[in-house]
Order: sequence, then structure tokens, then C-alpha cells
Amino acid sequence: MNKFLIAILLAALGNMALADVTDDVVRVRASWEKIKYQTPEKEREAAFEQLAKESASLKEKNPKDAPAAIWHGIIESSYAGAKGGLGALTLAKNAKKSFEDALAIDPKALDGSAYTSLGSLYYQVPGWPLGFGDEKLALEYLTKGLSLNPKGIDPNYFYGDFLYRNGDLEGAEKALKKALAAPPREGRTIADEGRRKEINELLAKVAQKKK
Repeated sequence: MNKFLIAILLAALGNMALADVTDDVVRVRASWEKIKYQTPEKEREAAFEQLAKESASLKEKNPKDAPAAIWHGIIESSYAGAKGGLGALTLAKNAKKSFEDALAIDPKALDGSAYTSLGSLYYQVPGWPLGFGDEKLALEYLTKGLSLNPKGIDPNYFYGDFLYRNGDLEGAEKALKKALAAPPREGRTIADEGRRKEINELLAKVAQKKK
């Protein structure tokens, strides 16, 4: 196959991937990125609350759209993180349901993002009797997410964060460095820059603990 045909094939595959995400999903995704990485912390809770209403409506109108379910889950979990306290647990449970809905529709949607997001919830939410947190399930879902997107910035970051929290500093460092080496995502400049900042901050904590 000559270089010209390879270029056409790659372009076609890229367009197929982009076609899986509707304009509405891109819009709420962009809003999430601005709130998470460019909005003052004290303003995030209210902003995420409003965006969660929009993403809930989008998910409801498109019950067979896995990316819509994934992004509603991400927004709800981010809202939970900004809200904090016991009131955040209901939001986390709603996010969990959205990720499970996405997996039922298409487990491979957005390179397995539902697996990674669900895994991150399981290790960040308190365990029984307060919440549904589960370290074993967290590792299971994070690993599944990595299997579908082994070079991705998010699955490697969350896997690294999980390992760090569980005392595996060597494993965490390896995963985080792999996350830093991830290729840039088209149309995701704000998210990539924000995530790399988080990765570097976590790498600094790893280095401090290794001293």
C-alpha cells in the first residue's frame, strides 16, 4: 500500500472516530474542560451543577449514545468532587450509573473511557457503609480501560494515581511518565495541558515520598 493510500485510510479512520461524538457532546465536553481547568475553584460547584443539568438532558434525549452517557458521568463526578461532603455521594452514585449505562451500550466508546472513569470512582469514593468504594473493582476497571487505550493520558494518569494512593511508588511513577508521553488529543488542548499539570504535581509527590 503506497503512502497516499495509507494517508487516506488514516484520515477515514480518524473521521470515523470523530463521528462517534455528536456536536452536543463536544459542546458539554468543552464546557467541562473550561470549568475544571480555567474556572476559579470557588465558582466550580455552581458551574458544574448547571452543566450537569445540560448533560443529563442530553443523555435523556439520546439513550443509546454511549459518549453522552460517559460525559454526563464525568460531569456528575466532577460536580461531586467540587461539592464534597455526604451530599456528593448521591452525585457519585449517579455518575456510576451513567458509566454503567455507557458500558451496556458500547464498552469501547471513547477508547474505553467508561471503564477508566468507573475505576477512578471506585477508588476515590468511600467504601461501605458510607459509599460504594472498592479497591479491587477499581483496579479491575482501570486495567480494562488501559487495555483499550494503553497509551492514553487519562487511563495512565488514573492508574498512576491509584498506585500512588496504594503505596506503589515505582509503579505510579512508571504509569505517570507514560501518561506524560501520551500523544496530544485533537481538539483537547485545554484538557491535555490541565492533565499534564496534574501529572507533574503527582510526580513531584512521588519523588518526595521516594526520598
